[in-house]
Amino acid sequence: MQATPIHDTIIASLARRGTLDQDDHAAIRRLTLTQRQIEPSTYLVREGEKPTRCAFVLSGFTYRQKLTSNGARQIVSLQIPGEFIDLQNLWLDESDHNVQALTRAQIADVDIAALRTTVTERPAIAAAMWLESLIDASIFREWIVNIGRRDAHTRVGHLLCEFSLRLEAAGVATTRAYNLPMTQEQLGDTVGLTPVHVNRVLKALAQRGLIERDRRQIRIVDWTGLRDASDFNPRYLHLKQV
Repeated sequence: MQATPIHDTIIASLARRGTLDQDDHAAIRRLTLTQRQIEPSTYLVREGEKPTRCAFVLSGFTYRQKLTSNGARQIVSLQIPGEFIDLQNLWLDESDHNVQALTRAQIADVDIAALRTTVTERPAIAAAMWLESLIDASIFREWIVNIGRRDAHTRVGHLLCEFSLRLEAAGVATTRAYNLPMTQEQLGDTVGLTPVHVNRVLKALAQRGLIERDRRQIRIVDWTGLRDASDFNPRYLHLKQV
């Protein structure tokens, strides 16, 4: 397959995680990519299915979620532009979670078998993807602490801080202002609160002068104040390795 600008985008993303040489670049450019646009709520991965492809986010947002037997949803992670969606399933025979589009998104699909061959033959690419998965795991741990040991105001504020830094690092947002990709219901399913409770918390954070919001537009007015009020330490994001 002829190399495309999407191949170069993937190379640039992995190069943030480790040093790739020209042979690594060539191996990535040999991968066959299928670009597609997906609409909000579209499933990219379904629990119980055998993974056949791994997707890279070009624009928009996706999220991982688990459903209980009675249909309750818990959102367990968010994927932003410049990230692979499903490296967790690269070596697994069966998916243990769902992945859905949070917004309209552009993605590039890679055949899992081809990607397995590439990471087996190119240790530097494998190391970069391994680091990506380790950082995902670090964020998972922090989200568990957030939902399990922080109060409502701290949970929501912590997530707003995380979004700000991750989106800024990805070049999607700057100067502590961004368009929140989640509805209040989706925020609630992330932090274990009802949409009504999420709305109250957002209003309270605004009244305290920590944020300003206009519908989904969020601007962090007092970063230090929000950081301290939200028990936020960015160490778990490993931004120095981004």
